[in-house]
Amino acid sequence: MTAMDTTAGDELVVATEVFDAADASPAAAKRDRRRRFRVTPGRIVTHILLMAGSLFMILPFYWMIVTSLKGTGEIARFPPSWIPTSWRFANYSEALDAAPFHYYFRNSLIRAGTHTVTQVILGSLGGYALARIRFRGREIVFIGIVAMLMMPTYTIIVTQFLMVKKAPLFGGNDILGVGGTGWLDTWWALLIPGALSPMTVFLFRQFYLSLPRELEEAARLDGLSEFQTYLRIMTPLVKPAIITIALLRFQESWNNFLWPLLVTTREDLRVIQLGLAVFRQSDQTSWAYLMAGTTLATLPIILLFIVGQKYFIQGINRSGLKG
Repeated sequence: MTAMDTTAGDELVVATEVFDAADASPAAAKRDRRRRFRVTPGRIVTHILLMAGSLFMILPFYWMIVTSLKGTGEIARFPPSWIPTSWRFANYSEALDAAPFHYYFRNSLIRAGTHTVTQVILGSLGGYALARIRFRGREIVFIGIVAMLMMPTYTIIVTQFLMVKKAPLFGGNDILGVGGTGWLDTWWALLIPGALSPMTVFLFRQFYLSLPRELEEAARLDGLSEFQTYLRIMTPLVKPAIITIALLRFQESWNNFLWPLLVTTREDLRVIQLGLAVFRQSDQTSWAYLMAGTTLATLPIILLFIVGQKYFIQGINRSGLKG
């Protein structure tokens, strides 16, 4: 009987605490909301600076879109108008008819998509090995990757070009890479050099390091191999990393101009960034068509960032990188 009374008393105490917490939670939430939206001079200054920075970043995109909807005479008018007097949507269709942009978009999509897939697969494998597998020389490999991050792209582009040109047994080259053009003017030159980057390996390593080691131990107790642990246990937990790196690599490959310019001359291998050069001539520039084409070329990147922005922000925060 005493045990029953004690149990009943404990249940009454627990129920009372639950009701008290339920009564207190709205008040606590209200206080939290007041604290969150409290107006202070520091917050006012912060919001003003953020709004000014946002306006500064949005203004070029707005001007690009507005210019793409103007006529030639209105573009040359001074002072310039911030809103077109006549909206000329025909600029977009005429810009697409000026060159085979469907080929340019296709080539850019193939190149950016291929680079995104290879970067995610190879980068995750390399990052996992550096973060979770102990092997001799691991630190030396990581130091080498960090050293490559410090090298500007334009310092190695000549070396990459010579490697592409002297690819053995391609484009008329012999076994020593002499006598022909190698991979120049081929898909190999567009796809292979950007298949992996040191930054991708570094980012994946940062993500895999953040995972608890108990997961590995549990996987090994279950009899999983190292590759199975990587594929079935660890990689599904770094989804923000995959989305973040995929967005960064797709954007980098899509917007790249210099490398396709160096290694291709054929019309059927041009990418969208090279195709926009059709509107930039030595004597004049068709600004309306150029801005219309640039708007269309920018649209896929903006849509991808809108779709994956939640994971992108999580990925940047968890990787330890600061902008």
